[in-house]
Amino acid sequence: MRMALKDLARLSRQHRTIYCYLILSIWIFLLIAGMYKYIGTTLHVQTYSGRSYLYGNGQGQEGNGLGQGKKFVAECNNPSGIVAEMEGGNLEGWSLAGVLVLVRHGDRGPMEHVRGINAINCGYDESHPLFHRYRAFISNSTISASFSHSVWLKSGPFHGFPLLPPLERVCLLGQLTFRGLAQHLKIGEIMRQAYASSLGLLHRQQTVPATRIVTNGTDGKNSPSATSPPETDVIVYSTRYRRTFQSAMALLYAFLPLDRWMSLTVQESHSLSFCFTDCACQQADQLKNQMTKEELSALQQHPAVSAVVNWIGLSLLQNPTVQINPLEVRDAVLALLCHGAPLPCRKAKEKSTKTQAKPPTTPDNSDVINIDQEDAQTKETANDIEDIEPELEPEGCIEESHVEALITFTDWQGSKKTRNPRTKKIGLLRAYGLIRNIVGNMLKMISGEKIKFVLYSGHDRTLQYLLAALGLQSQPFFIPYATRMAFEVYRSDNEAQFYFRVVYNGKDVTNSISFCEGGRSLRVSRGVRGEKADLCPIENIIRFIHDDYFIPLNATNYKDACTVHQRNYDF
Repeated sequence: MRMALKDLARLSRQHRTIYCYLILSIWIFLLIAGMYKYIGTTLHVQTYSGRSYLYGNGQGQEGNGLGQGKKFVAECNNPSGIVAEMEGGNLEGWSLAGVLVLVRHGDRGPMEHVRGINAINCGYDESHPLFHRYRAFISNSTISASFSHSVWLKSGPFHGFPLLPPLERVCLLGQLTFRGLAQHLKIGEIMRQAYASSLGLLHRQQTVPATRIVTNGTDGKNSPSATSPPETDVIVYSTRYRRTFQSAMALLYAFLPLDRWMSLTVQESHSLSFCFTDCACQQADQLKNQMTKEELSALQQHPAVSAVVNWIGLSLLQNPTVQINPLEVRDAVLALLCHGAPLPCRKAKEKSTKTQAKPPTTPDNSDVINIDQEDAQTKETANDIEDIEPELEPEGCIEESHVEALITFTDWQGSKKTRNPRTKKIGLLRAYGLIRNIVGNMLKMISGEKIKFVLYSGHDRTLQYLLAALGLQSQPFFIPYATRMAFEVYRSDNEAQFYFRVVYNGKDVTNSISFCEGGRSLRVSRGVRGEKADLCPIENIIRFIHDDYFIPLNATNYKDACTVHQRNYDF
């Protein structure tokens, strides 16, 4: 009898264990199912003529607010949110010797043709006195009223470039918006407050009349350019895109006195990475191709996300490709989110299936720039294949869950890319020329030359490469519009010592740089509120670029690092 009771007790315990495993398994299943639904399976698939099509659930977003989608607009960098933070300040025992600033251009139109983009308001309607003053100044600095916008007539690569976007409220393909102008005017105000007085850039100088520099005539023959020598204490680099040039000029208008602004000479960078003489790199191209294949494979492994990407892409992009790129779709979605536009709905209609040539745009997908591609116009190709069969375009609405799935997935991919060793190597290879230029200008600042301020007006990729090369992996992969990064060079008041600090979007990140972290920076007092700042010896960045730069690449110089070695399997 006693043995029978023991057997029953043991059996009961085993059943309880089985029940626990069963309940745990059900709970895990429900959790996975819930996560899958969260990623965006509000779409359902129907079959029409042997093909699969995605449809929304019918709850349109047209005319409604963005709701949860608003949390993603931090990447848009609202002008009202751009404020002075940790730039400059009075560092006890130190004097500011010079500043180098890198910026991404301001808010722009999408890089691909987006359906209904002309209905989106890309203007800037907030009350900002400097913004209205800048617009009025550019518009009134004319000698003729026969053209609609003013252009820069200084000799050089940017001669004839317009200083304002052509249309006030329309999002043009890859072009700066008036909102983007406002962003850089705000940054210019911050730079003026933090640096202009300390660098002695507020004193006036003799210059030529305004009509010789800014005019709305497009022919410079009757309007001689300035004859005064270029300003040597302010150096400006920009890629040959209108959005980067216009961003730089707006920033500098708020930063410098008017006479100094009008005497500026803007130098051209032929590369998005500002590589100067160190550009061609076969190894970097190969690493980029490998990462692109990995990203495509990752998307194919997430069919629910792939369905969302295709649904939004087919709904938004006017000329979608067969393999829709999630980053292109993200950019198109941001064109809506950044300008407060509703998520659209579409009605079904027939379309013709044919191969379409992709229209030329101004994508940030080429590291070398030879022409101002923004002047390119969409052309019809005469080699289109004849219609094969009519198919039905998808019907339904883009919903907040779709947007959230897209942004979450691309953020996850960006986070993976930030941690990928290949990203570090690509950054080192692409940013080498820029870092060499930065170090060279730092040395000029501390050697008594006149250089006080250097501006590099570039793109998101410019900053992505630089952040990766410096080991600043804690920063988000996606660079907001009008991002700013300042290298502040300081001289000790007591000794002949020179240090620098790096401020990224208003935050001191000096102690996070690979060759400045771990006690290799000096903590000093900043301001009167007891704040602290980190200063890194200039010797550290000089040693980094000359001795340590190519160690992660198993090379000793740029040429060897960029060489792709072919494996020889002959015996």
